[in-house]
Amino acid sequence: MNYLQRLLLVGLLLFGKQVFGQTDSVTVLDEVILTDVRLLHFSNNNTTVLKDSVLKRNGSSLTDLLQFNSGIYLKENGLGMVSSPSFRGTNASQTAVVWNGININSLLTGQVDFNTIVPSNYDDVQIRKGGGSVQFGSGAIGGSIHLQDQIQFNSGLENEIELFYGSFETRGVDYRISKGSDQFTFGFGVNYRASENDYKYLGTDQKNENGDFETININGKVGYKISDKQLLKFYHQTFLGDRNFSGTLTAPSNSKYKDYNTRNLLEWNHFKNNQVQRLKVGYLYEKYKYFGNNDRPEFSFGQTNTFLANYDYKITVKNLIFDAIADFNHVNGKGSSVADAKRNTFAGTLLFKHNVSSNLSYDLNIRKEFVNDFDSPLVYALNLEYRPNKKNILYVNGSKNHRVPTFNEIYWITGGGSSGNPEILPESSYQLEIGHALLYSKWQFKGAAYYISSEDRIQWRPNDSGIWTPINISEASNYGLEVSFKYAESWGQHHLVWDSGYFYTQARNDETNNDLMYVPKHKATSNISWSHLNWKLFYQLFYNGSVYTTSDNSDELPDYSVSNLGVSREFKLNKDLDFTAKFQLNNIWNKNYQNVAFRPMPGRNMQLKLNLNF
Repeated sequence: MNYLQRLLLVGLLLFGKQVFGQTDSVTVLDEVILTDVRLLHFSNNNTTVLKDSVLKRNGSSLTDLLQFNSGIYLKENGLGMVSSPSFRGTNASQTAVVWNGININSLLTGQVDFNTIVPSNYDDVQIRKGGGSVQFGSGAIGGSIHLQDQIQFNSGLENEIELFYGSFETRGVDYRISKGSDQFTFGFGVNYRASENDYKYLGTDQKNENGDFETININGKVGYKISDKQLLKFYHQTFLGDRNFSGTLTAPSNSKYKDYNTRNLLEWNHFKNNQVQRLKVGYLYEKYKYFGNNDRPEFSFGQTNTFLANYDYKITVKNLIFDAIADFNHVNGKGSSVADAKRNTFAGTLLFKHNVSSNLSYDLNIRKEFVNDFDSPLVYALNLEYRPNKKNILYVNGSKNHRVPTFNEIYWITGGGSSGNPEILPESSYQLEIGHALLYSKWQFKGAAYYISSEDRIQWRPNDSGIWTPINISEASNYGLEVSFKYAESWGQHHLVWDSGYFYTQARNDETNNDLMYVPKHKATSNISWSHLNWKLFYQLFYNGSVYTTSDNSDELPDYSVSNLGVSREFKLNKDLDFTAKFQLNNIWNKNYQNVAFRPMPGRNMQLKLNLNF
């Protein structure tokens, strides 16, 4: 055991004991509701929270939500097909998706399909910008998306049913139920989606053939108070997908993709004065089957089983917060093109925050992983925040981050022999961000500038035998500017909210000096909503600048903007029964656009929703 390993072990043992005599009581309400203390204490000004009306407006898929409410570029292989993000110019595997505090990126592909997530199932969705590998592990280079369930006691019985029907014979039903007493609380939700998805390709005589899909999403949560100081939580999520994969403008498709994902997490919490302990154990399973010809029974497949344990000990001493986290993950995977692979990962994380005064705070964070099949680097972060007054916030964040190679990148096998690379190195990056926020009662402005320098980027290239193999080749530099503006006004029974953002991104391959593929230099979003009594009206748009579709920058997709318009009316049937009718018109200007080359998205289309709360 080397010096660093001994230091981490000693630190974890020290923080795991009650070595401080401080006994001042602290408020733990937020600790009870949330399951991720790292978001609460160590991710302040670079986090955007989406909740309530925003989730209901764009809650059908995580893709739809983030298109209109963030600077993230989403690549869809057709409506409802596989969707992947580009966050601050990074790729999909460099964006971490964190579900109730645990990273759920696939160890096969390194990413999460954003069309398998229904955000309206969650109490809030948080977008954390910038490097977060210390707090959230591999992949959190461009940023991370957090899906948060909240546990709340003493809440009445609530039921919600939503039926919807739209263009292309799209139909669905959502059902949610929740109830909380003094000691026990639960929530359950199920979503069904199906569509013929046979929209026309604008400007052609073609339509989206072989694009029909059917999906089911199930979410559940349970909370139980063992005592005033102990709490048990359980979370569950399952996705079942049966999707035919759309073709392109130049090539038809007859393929099918079936995927099954399930996630289970049990969490024990203990609160005592100024100390909080959490123990999490979880099981995650993913499996896919790909049929190259859905008229034939042959298929390729891949699957992984993940077992995890996480212990988190936080102690607050006056104006100091110490948090020590120990993680263990065991993953085994297999598939048609991946030999039996196993990975054991132990990670030790130390987080420290010092509130120097009411105006000044900083935190220091460090994490080291020990992995059986490659060497993982030490990662760290330093964050500084200064509030000269109640209306101004200035902050600086710096960090080193990483992404571990996936099973596909290490163990992939083809008919011509092994094309994985057991010598592959993890990707790493260094980041700096400077930001300023102005907060007033009716409006707020936020701005940030960032720089990312990446090393050992992983890219698949043909070797001397012509077999595609992952290798560490290039370095990349990403920098940009992000600004957002929000205004809220009320007069009488009228309420107006306007929320807009502009995002400039420059991402270049330092080896070739070319721009990275599928990174728009400009993106903008704008959402405006108005409500009066039982009426609500909203208009939203996003703009994506042009993107290169080849590594040599010889081809590109043009820029485009897409707008939606919606109106709803609530009817109060009695004190316990509400009925709401919603109508939404998507792509109202009938824009012909693609966010992946040769894969057109639908033109103008509509959706009708009927919602019942009781």
